[in-house]
Amino acid sequence: MAILRDFSATTLDGRQRPLSTYGGQVVLIVNTASQCGFTPQYGGLEKLWRTYRAEGLVVLGFPCNQFGNQEPDDEGDIGEFCSGAFDVTFPMFAKVDVNGSGAHPLFAWLRREKGGLLGNRIKWNFTKFLVARDGSVVGRYGPTTKPAQIASDIEAALGR
Repeated sequence: MAILRDFSATTLDGRQRPLSTYGGQVVLIVNTASQCGFTPQYGGLEKLWRTYRAEGLVVLGFPCNQFGNQEPDDEGDIGEFCSGAFDVTFPMFAKVDVNGSGAHPLFAWLRREKGGLLGNRIKWNFTKFLVARDGSVVGRYGPTTKPAQIASDIEAALGR
């Protein structure tokens, strides 16, 4: 049975990062886009990161261009946008596909672990997955769920 530490991903600056780096932490994984109606959620995600990171939360952003061509830029431009527009400091990764045969293995696993309204497909940008300290997926939240609405689940996963 796979868990988070079994995967790796490429960072915005092109380095391969094993997700075992985040072992023992509570992880919120989000597929993001810079030109989406939900893009202001970057601010809420950053607030969660700053509020809970000392207790063991990490937020991981994965840009995706599969929904309405809302993430057309390259990784350098994505990084500049996130830091400039929303002061994002949480880890961001290179663009990935989250659905279909070319989906990143991490997202194929997340979808299998926690299906949504469309079966295991991801509906749109800013779908969020909460991973417990043991690496298991404990929550899935749709794009309309604002980051602040997940705070109580994060606190429970942190053992508050």
